[in-house]
Amino acid sequence: MDIILLERVEKLGGIGDVVTVKDGYARNYLLPNKKALRANEANKKVFEANRERLEQENADRRVEAEKLGEKIDGTEIVLIRASSNSGQLYGSVNVRDIVSGLSEKGHEVDKRQVIMGAPIKTIGMFDVTVSLHPEVQVTVKANVARSPDEADQQAQGIDVIAAMFEEEAAETAGFIEAIDPTLEPGEIPAELTTDAPESAAEAAAPEADEAEAAEKDDDAA
Repeated sequence: MDIILLERVEKLGGIGDVVTVKDGYARNYLLPNKKALRANEANKKVFEANRERLEQENADRRVEAEKLGEKIDGTEIVLIRASSNSGQLYGSVNVRDIVSGLSEKGHEVDKRQVIMGAPIKTIGMFDVTVSLHPEVQVTVKANVARSPDEADQQAQGIDVIAAMFEEEAAETAGFIEAIDPTLEPGEIPAELTTDAPESAAEAAAPEADEAEAAEKDDDAA
């Protein structure tokens, strides 16, 4: 379908451009959202008659979006979520969560303005794009953590998951005894046998001495 763009659309063109798109894309998105008109003769005349006004309105909206973008750009929102020890969230962070987080910071945006390739499913720091106008996009930071303390660490650039694995590895290493490469399989290190009796006879000697002493005591009695 041929259409006339009423605003800049990424990868298609700018206001007033006549482009060809798939019918479904035009009917389901561009036309109902008033981003384009069907490119027939009647609409072309209507557009040309209103071009100056449409271009001015678009410029005004862009200026407003730029002012709002200066306030929002770089904003960090903290989202506390439960996760497994590996950092996988029990659930996910989606567009509504980003909108809610920005609202709590005093920035009102429409969910259609938040661009996420996919929901966030792990803890960490993530860049999220907010399109305030077809020509104005800003980036906000989504700090997804299990606690406020972890969020503070991540804000400082610390990878809490990597730090956690390193700590666990260090603790585990403390329980592993060093292996002597000179020993044969099953051989006991010498230091473990230093205090052990050298023979079965030596091991039995103390018991024999005790029995002999007891016998002498009986004879004396």
